[in-house]
Amino acid sequence: MESCLAVEREIDKVLSKFSGVRDHMNYTIDELIKSAENICYELSNGTVDRELTATQSIILNQTVKRIKEAVCRIGSEHKDLHSTVSKVGKAIDRNFVSDFCAVAKEGAFEDESTRNLLSEVVCEHFLRQGKLDIAEALNEEAGLNIDESQMEPFLELHRILGALKQRNLGPALRWAAAHRDQLLEQNSTLEFRLHRLQFINLVRWGPEKQAEVLQYARHFAPFATQHAKELQILMGSLLFLRQGLENSPYAYLLDPIYWDELCDIFTRDSCSLMGMSVESPLSVSIRAGCMALPPLLNIRQIMLQRQVSGVWSNKDELPVEIDLGKDYRYHSIFACPILRQQSTENNPPVRLVCGHVISRDALNKLSTGNKVKCPYCPIEQSPSEVKQLVF
Repeated sequence: MESCLAVEREIDKVLSKFSGVRDHMNYTIDELIKSAENICYELSNGTVDRELTATQSIILNQTVKRIKEAVCRIGSEHKDLHSTVSKVGKAIDRNFVSDFCAVAKEGAFEDESTRNLLSEVVCEHFLRQGKLDIAEALNEEAGLNIDESQMEPFLELHRILGALKQRNLGPALRWAAAHRDQLLEQNSTLEFRLHRLQFINLVRWGPEKQAEVLQYARHFAPFATQHAKELQILMGSLLFLRQGLENSPYAYLLDPIYWDELCDIFTRDSCSLMGMSVESPLSVSIRAGCMALPPLLNIRQIMLQRQVSGVWSNKDELPVEIDLGKDYRYHSIFACPILRQQSTENNPPVRLVCGHVISRDALNKLSTGNKVKCPYCPIEQSPSEVKQLVF
């Protein structure tokens, strides 16, 4: 963000200078045009054979000289703009590093299985975006062997979302009915929200749909216990069938935001049933990487300046703490209370017989022969009795 602000300040300077040069140039040109027009008018009023007076010659020469000086001055000011514009490019080069190799893990995608995994993530991203032709081309060229049965749920997802965006609830209602048991296990409100919007659509038609509205209200029977308050509101809206829902205290039920919420809920629940996250893993990874890159590049630059680049030799561990916020925390993090270090794959948390938890490295340091004493209680035990914990 600081880099963006630095470049923005340079751009503001350029725009300010452009504005100043433009205003001064316009004013100068207007003055010269007026002066030339006055001279032309004065000369045109004289006789054709009449020679210029000494005063007129002086004025004419001064005007020509002023025009030449003004043209030179405008040209010089225009040249100065080039140096100001070039500073923007230098600011971009100074604040944005284009070489990210310094923070990349060497050989990350040399293994074929890793490359295939990356290709699958990219392919899944395109399927989520509805770009099926690109996903199929990648599937074929990368040899991923993703069959149509794996693609079909994504096709159905986008068909239903497309219908919802066109205010067509039919496909979504059929999908919710087919997956009712699974949705109930997740305490999903999707089916109720679909029926509620369909009910409101019928109420909007007024008295001519009264019988159909009352008949459709039977769909709310399974939701009477969980959504009693909302059902009372829907039933109250029936009092305004003749007046019109938009002219009643229930006009807020027509807010388009309910359709946007429904699309989000459907996407979330359908992805959950398919065992996937709501957001594309590729999108999340790219956003997290963009947030983490600036501090990593800064610390790398500092290390190079101080000639201690060898300090950060293990790319599995970061040289500085980077907090991406709670939205990017997907699992618990254990910090050893003895060594004050976060656990890793090579240094996992272990549970002692007494129930206290420390890291594997701390256990090795506390072990004396075949015995280890808990640092929190007097219980002694054998290192072989501890159990590794997995969060």
